[in-house]
Amino acid sequence: MSWFNIRIVARLAVIAALGGITAGCFQPLYADHTLNGGPGLREKLSEIEFAPLNVNNGSREARLGVAIRNEMMFRAYGAAVGSAPKYKLTMRLSTQQLAIVIDPTTTRPDIQNYGIDAYYELREIATNKPVINGTAIARVSFDTPGEEQRFAQQRGLRDAEDRAAKEIAENISTRLASYFYSGI
Repeated sequence: MSWFNIRIVARLAVIAALGGITAGCFQPLYADHTLNGGPGLREKLSEIEFAPLNVNNGSREARLGVAIRNEMMFRAYGAAVGSAPKYKLTMRLSTQQLAIVIDPTTTRPDIQNYGIDAYYELREIATNKPVINGTAIARVSFDTPGEEQRFAQQRGLRDAEDRAAKEIAENISTRLASYFYSGI
């Protein structure tokens, strides 16, 4: 074996050894129990009550609120139901729609942006003390075909709303998981 090949084999051996040493430090985020035997993240997240949004029934925001709430409940509880709540999560939504590209001949928008800003707050139920709060922002774009295709325009907007709602739910769920995992 040449000197060059021995150096490569030695480097690979060192990398494999370091990987083996640090493999024991890994703990899955959604493990059933922590390394010290405490409750896992899934158990902590199941103690959150996701309050419905306080908006008018039948409005676009009500549909978005239900979609965001359902997605976050699924991420927290999985297929099961949550345990007795210790925390309550409330949210407020604001939405906006902005034309990005406008057709110069018809002055109709070709591409639009849809955005959701969600302010959320997690409180302890027993003390009503705020634990964590923040703002999650989602922006998605969608095409709007010509005026003859009104159904396609509405469907494009609805798909954009659904994508933005899923992004908001993912963002807030990740922040909640980070909070409970760190234990701060």
